[in-house]
Amino acid sequence: MAALLAGSALIGAGSALAQAPDAGDALRQPIIVTAPGGAVDKDDALTLAAADIGRSGSPDFLGALTRNFAGVTLQDAQNNLWQPNLVYRGFVASPLQGQAQGIAVYLDGARFNQPFGDTVQFDLLPEAAVRGVSLLDKSAVYGLNALGGALVIDTKTGLSDPGLEASLSHGRFGTTEASVAGGMAWGDWSAFGAFQYTRDDGWRDHSPSTLYNGYADVGFDTASGGLHLKVVGANTDLTGNGVSPVELLAADRRAVFTWPDNSRSRYGRVSLHPWVALSDTTRIEATLYAQKLTLRTVNGDAADIEGCEDDDDVGFVCLETVGGDDEEEEQAVLTDAEGNAIVDTLGGEGYGVLNRGRTATRAMGALVQLIDKRMVGAGENVFALGFSYDTSRTRFDTSTELGALTDDRSVEGLGSIIVQPDGAIAPVGLIAHTDYWGVFVQDRLPITSRLSAEIGLRYNHARIVMLDQIGTALNGRHRFQRLNPGIEFDYVVSDGLTLRAGYAESNRVPTPAELSCADENAPCSLTNFFVADPPLKQVVAKSWEAGAKGHAQAGGFTIDWLLSAWRTDNRNDIQYVASEIRGRAYFRNIGSTRRQGVEATVRASRGGLTAGLSYAFTDATYRAPLTLSSPANPSADEEGLIEVARGDRLPGIPRHSATLNLDYAGNGWSVGGDIIARSGQYLVGDEGNDEPKLGGYALVNLRGSVTLVKGVSLFGTLNNALGRRYATFGTFSEVDEIALEEAPGASNPRAYGPGAPRRWQVGVKALF
Repeated sequence: MAALLAGSALIGAGSALAQAPDAGDALRQPIIVTAPGGAVDKDDALTLAAADIGRSGSPDFLGALTRNFAGVTLQDAQNNLWQPNLVYRGFVASPLQGQAQGIAVYLDGARFNQPFGDTVQFDLLPEAAVRGVSLLDKSAVYGLNALGGALVIDTKTGLSDPGLEASLSHGRFGTTEASVAGGMAWGDWSAFGAFQYTRDDGWRDHSPSTLYNGYADVGFDTASGGLHLKVVGANTDLTGNGVSPVELLAADRRAVFTWPDNSRSRYGRVSLHPWVALSDTTRIEATLYAQKLTLRTVNGDAADIEGCEDDDDVGFVCLETVGGDDEEEEQAVLTDAEGNAIVDTLGGEGYGVLNRGRTATRAMGALVQLIDKRMVGAGENVFALGFSYDTSRTRFDTSTELGALTDDRSVEGLGSIIVQPDGAIAPVGLIAHTDYWGVFVQDRLPITSRLSAEIGLRYNHARIVMLDQIGTALNGRHRFQRLNPGIEFDYVVSDGLTLRAGYAESNRVPTPAELSCADENAPCSLTNFFVADPPLKQVVAKSWEAGAKGHAQAGGFTIDWLLSAWRTDNRNDIQYVASEIRGRAYFRNIGSTRRQGVEATVRASRGGLTAGLSYAFTDATYRAPLTLSSPANPSADEEGLIEVARGDRLPGIPRHSATLNLDYAGNGWSVGGDIIARSGQYLVGDEGNDEPKLGGYALVNLRGSVTLVKGVSLFGTLNNALGRRYATFGTFSEVDEIALEEAPGASNPRAYGPGAPRRWQVGVKALF
């Protein structure tokens, strides 16, 4: 597998130009910042090249990660191919609010974590334009959110990827994909463009999705400097109807619980990437970007709303909560925007809600660094000094409309916007400003000809200002700061063996989304509602890691392997905790957590045969006892509380993961496949580990291609070839008050995000 210099400022010209390269071409390598630092931490990165991403025929960024790295698991919490929770080493990168985002993501040197909630929207990525991706372990210089490491993505240029590539495919469940990408270079100039269209009807009911993604790059590169202009655009319409009760899935695996659950994104980003050589050893390079994201969501949900029982309120509808001084259900009359009680029009039952939200974010920022490479006494010293600045303005608006549940459990609006005086359900209008800046220094210092030290230091400063547009409850000003150190020692035992050991600290600050939803007395919707502003503490991670990597030749095979053992302790971790009100929750600091484990990866190749085997063990636990709210958990007490003991495992994280992939390329044909296995995990909401775990699974995926004429091939894939029924995500959901025609009398609160059934796809790919 072609190695990508992860985190490097220097991206080689690769296979370079279509015409035979000359000496001048060798000097005109495009230099584009991909992440803070100067390629210092690339030695133990997990890397993928464009060939790995497109191995199945059409570009598949997320699929490439899971079939190559056992430590990466995709969870179907939303049950949409483009909205997974990406879990690595027990840390999450997710497009969903409510997930504790613990991975920093960079796209061509600019932060890709969206400012309002640090979420990562994979649907916005131009997969056809991705040249390489690296998954890096912890380092102090990667900035905010790098608790579990950094995901670094860089895109293609006309100089690095000349020629034209196109693919068109169709598959089961109405999947249609089309992509075209091409680049060229002339003189000192180059250009690259890509466009991708995807349509998927969804294998579950009422779950269509449509995506348009585009990318363009124009570059000017000389031996002493260069400039690239990049544009990324996306227009996506995704439906992810989430988990369903297990009894409903047993009766009809395609059925959804309540719907619609839809999100529409409009995204555009422009970035500049200049660099200039100050001398033969020193250069300055930068990434400057501006972007706009508009996200609209609508979610039809069940709700604890029914006709009022109190004699004084008969004829109106009430919201039920659990608890109170008498530990019994309490009712509060629902009121509308004018403060009037809402009349019961459905005979006291059959109510739901439509939660609507709009998030409009404008952001801009810069990453500028000086890179110096020069020989010193014991070898080459690589020094990086730089700063980053990211600023954003987000307008966030939400509302909740009272609705009626239909026979197929969709929600139809009844016109009344719910505004509860106590804030339990109320509209939100919020403007959030964020300013994040950091200063960092990193140095790879050769101590001897075999021993080197990688030393990093970064200062992070964050300012968050929130302005309530309806009242004053959300107003708040917050500042966070921290100095994070890091050091790693690398020892070259021989040409085929290198050892390493290191320590690093990192931090993430509470996001505007979390700060706006941190009061248990005014919880927010699971679909992005925020209604309170008490303070939260920043999360600090302290990480140790040791490992080895090697290269060998044996039996005609070329073998590369990587072994890592690691431990990360989080202080003041933040978690989304369920509320007594159905469908609502709030953020809180939960104390200390620990994630530790071992990872091993082996890759071998001989002729047309390539093979990869990887294994990951992840032990993620709470390090302090605490009490959490989880009212739908069968083990909860009368107040809906569960007890978490020191040593209980964090839910949603498989302890054992393994991946095997094999590919063989013959003369004009190729075949391959993967086995992806994950062990069981505790359900989200079962932090006390009191209920049975979600079962593990093993999947077999197959692929193949045959050349039709020179440059044109027919390809096909078969995912979940054995048709296994499995689930990647589980939680609890109250079902006793909702009629399920497919499963009458259902009462089991367990709810799963089911994995997709057997799925095929065939297509044509052209390379010119």
